[in-house]
Amino acid sequence: MTRTYLQLLNLLHPLKSSRSFKHSSALPTHFLKRTMRAKLEGDQRSDALKQLQSNGWKLANDRDALSKTFLFKNFNQAFGFMTRVALLAEKLDHHPEWFNVYNKVEVTLSTHDLNGLSTYDAQMAQFMDQCVSGTQDNK
Repeated sequence: MTRTYLQLLNLLHPLKSSRSFKHSSALPTHFLKRTMRAKLEGDQRSDALKQLQSNGWKLANDRDALSKTFLFKNFNQAFGFMTRVALLAEKLDHHPEWFNVYNKVEVTLSTHDLNGLSTYDAQMAQFMDQCVSGTQDNK
């Protein structure tokens, strides 16, 4: 097995130690530090929403959630984006709702056990925006 494959297995293994992930370059380290999952409220919510909405995220009409559609050049770029996000989602144990057809990925973020937006949703949205900066046209 290749070193990269072994690193990926270590990343996805639920009992892996943080030491084994230390040498992997799959995700930037500032996204790997688990913050406490808490519902976004007050000034923290306002500040997070202001930044995210300026990057194209929209509040859902029917519930406390954020959504955004990402358009890529082709399926490979869309799937690569989803793969990078999936690695963070597993690390945080926080998974997006998404729908993919060819070059389009529609994402909805909400924290179901908190019945609304959380710090993890803001972190996940920021990570998605960083993943795609310069590689596709956001809508």
